[in-house]
Amino acid sequence: MATTLLWLAIVAALPLYAQQQQEYTLGSLWSKVEETYPGVGVKTSAIDAAKFNQRAVKGNMLPQVNAQAQNTYGTYEGSAGAFFPQAGFFNVSGSAVPLDGSSTAANTFGSAIVQWEVFSFGKLRKQNEAAGALYDKSVSDKDAYILNLKKILSERYITLLYNNAKLDWTANNAGRLDDIRKITSSLSASGLRPAADSLLASSSYVQALGENDKWNGFKNASLIKLLELYGNDSVNYTASASRFGNPAENNFNRVNSISPSHPILDALDKQSAYYTLSGEAQKRSSLPSINLLGGYAYRGTGINPNGTVSGAWINGFSNTTNNFLAGIGITWNLTSLHTNRMKGEQLFKEAESTKLLHSQYEQAMQADLSASQAKIIQQYEQLRKTKLAVQQSQDAYNMYLARYKSGLITLSELLQIRILLEQAENAHIEASRDYWMLLAYEAELTANFDFLFNNL
Repeated sequence: MATTLLWLAIVAALPLYAQQQQEYTLGSLWSKVEETYPGVGVKTSAIDAAKFNQRAVKGNMLPQVNAQAQNTYGTYEGSAGAFFPQAGFFNVSGSAVPLDGSSTAANTFGSAIVQWEVFSFGKLRKQNEAAGALYDKSVSDKDAYILNLKKILSERYITLLYNNAKLDWTANNAGRLDDIRKITSSLSASGLRPAADSLLASSSYVQALGENDKWNGFKNASLIKLLELYGNDSVNYTASASRFGNPAENNFNRVNSISPSHPILDALDKQSAYYTLSGEAQKRSSLPSINLLGGYAYRGTGINPNGTVSGAWINGFSNTTNNFLAGIGITWNLTSLHTNRMKGEQLFKEAESTKLLHSQYEQAMQADLSASQAKIIQQYEQLRKTKLAVQQSQDAYNMYLARYKSGLITLSELLQIRILLEQAENAHIEASRDYWMLLAYEAELTANFDFLFNNL
């Protein structure tokens, strides 16, 4: 009974194990790449930065509060007359009449001013809208980057499978030539074949080993490029390698037009909107601003009301005065009328250029999609025919190999047949690579990698 239960458990586990083996697809690699690849984190951080910028721009609509406090020690000589303030100058208020006591006095001053821009002719609103458009653009940029990253991952994975297939192809060629070399050596040793045949077979075998070494290097290099995206030390592509030359049935019932919401086109739309809103905000910056003002000031000095001056630092907090102000003001930078208008027109031209670029991309992508779908159908047909050609060439080679062992054909004829088989296998590998690459390009154009991720 124990043995029976053990066998039942093994039989039940085998399909489950086989199913787990089939789960290794290109799509399973993508989930890890999306989670760990630093490039995705860069775009996510850019979105967060745009969100903080949006909040900062909104903060400009709040009242602005400025405060200052200072304690100084110096002279207090005053003079009548007006002055024009310049950088590096400071004003000292005092009496022209000499005062009694010290020639210097301490001063204390503190103030706070509240300024609230209550009406800006839509400037702040447009700046806020432009910040929102910049955030939307950063989100679209991430979507476009992820779409391109999917294509890069697909191309590197297909390249790895292609190089692995070429490595297996050269290994099979070397194996066939090794068999021929052994057979020829036996026939030469028995005197049925000339010694030159043995040398020719050995030379072909060594060349095949060199070709195998070359593709082994290509395969390792492509694996390193894939792992740069994947992040792990290894990747299981055994199941995908078998599907590489034997793709699943393709019904070709796909979308044949570019979606207006394609990430690349959507990113251009958001960029154009950002330029437009930024241009409107720039032009509105030339208009005046109306502000509500409020302030409070505190001052202390060592000069007494009777004219006696104290040079002691502690007396700088004496003889205090308190003042406040409230009012409304208008600010208008007249010199910016021309420059801000020119900057706004520049941004409008940037928006117009981006719209034209959107139209160009949309037309080119639509043409590329139609062309790629037409090539995919014919490429799939070629793939079916090359697969049949490989089977027929393999059968023919086995027949000719049997005839060579019987002495009915020469070595040169057998090697020629082997070359035809090698060419058929190579054509099938090349057709497989071209087919999957076309699917990857189509997936990028349609922004849909479901078929590729689930069937490779």
